[in-house]
Amino acid sequence: MRLHNKNNLLQLYYRHIEAYPTPANLKYSWNMGSLSGLLLASQIITGILLAMHYCPDTTLAFSSVLHLTTDVPYGFVIRYFHMNGASLFFVAVYLHLFRNLYYNSGSQPRELLYISGIVILLLMVITAFIGYVLPWGQMSFWGATVITSLVSALPVVGTELVYYLWGGFSVSNPTLNRFFSFHYLLPFVLAGLSLAHLAALHSYGSTNPLSITSASKVPFGQYYALKDLLGVLVMAFVFCTLSFFYPEALNHSDNYIMANPYSTPAHIVPEWYFLPVYAILRSIPDKGIGIIAVLFFFAGLLLQPFVSKGKAEPRLYASFIASLFVLGWLGSKEITEVTSLAGALFTLYSFLYLYLISPLYSLLIKKVI
Repeated sequence: MRLHNKNNLLQLYYRHIEAYPTPANLKYSWNMGSLSGLLLASQIITGILLAMHYCPDTTLAFSSVLHLTTDVPYGFVIRYFHMNGASLFFVAVYLHLFRNLYYNSGSQPRELLYISGIVILLLMVITAFIGYVLPWGQMSFWGATVITSLVSALPVVGTELVYYLWGGFSVSNPTLNRFFSFHYLLPFVLAGLSLAHLAALHSYGSTNPLSITSASKVPFGQYYALKDLLGVLVMAFVFCTLSFFYPEALNHSDNYIMANPYSTPAHIVPEWYFLPVYAILRSIPDKGIGIIAVLFFFAGLLLQPFVSKGKAEPRLYASFIASLFVLGWLGSKEITEVTSLAGALFTLYSFLYLYLISPLYSLLIKKVI
């Protein structure tokens, strides 16, 4: 009886998806949401398989990862799919966000949809960071030491909060245990938030490149299933090429050295998808103000549907995206006077765009219209 009811629910869901009214003029950039969902599912499946062989102990973690890669049948496939899948997941989510910002898809009445997306992005960043610590290589250990110590800049509770995160007075075995627990739990929270994000989308429907509510609608299943399938095939090709032919292209070589608390790497670099935020932190000498700057950056993203109306001006928007790419490049370089100055300038421009240029452009266009 229960199986019959489940089959009926699945049939109703598939009928709903197939007949879901969708604007007839969507571009391929609208594929990124569904691709992000597939990549999240892939990360959860490969993560569960990895957890079966991983040992959250500072004396065994590094060896367990090597054992999985070299000794477990097809273990290297699981590991490289999970490692490179994280990068592709961020690529898909960043492209999804960039498209939303350009077309201002989160404007009224879709503010809740957009805000839930930013919350998902923040949770992704936290999940990916604590996951990067788990292999217990040199870059993992020192990245965790540098980033978690930033919390000490919080007034009154900062130091105590850092000790709680560490489970002691330094990054050690309790830290690894806590990070492993959180890294296993948070993807399921992400999955729940993604379902809520999808429900919010279905409440108001998809936007379209022309940003008009009267756009012609077509059934999703008949017209967009093949379009999404093409996106999945392209993603699968890139995924397999990266995982089988260039598996270490996005990994740092220092992470193949077991964590050594007594030997600091010459240059600490996080994963590429953290680099713009890392550059913002580095461009501000004061640790506390740097954290506030990062919070204001994400707050600026959250405010866009409320302070900006309509499609962004292409050249101004391109300059904003270019500044983020430059910040990412600067975050991968060593700290010098030139990189620090450039980081401060591009950080300033990013804030100017979010809090001044974009709202003023929207206001000007509204008055002209």
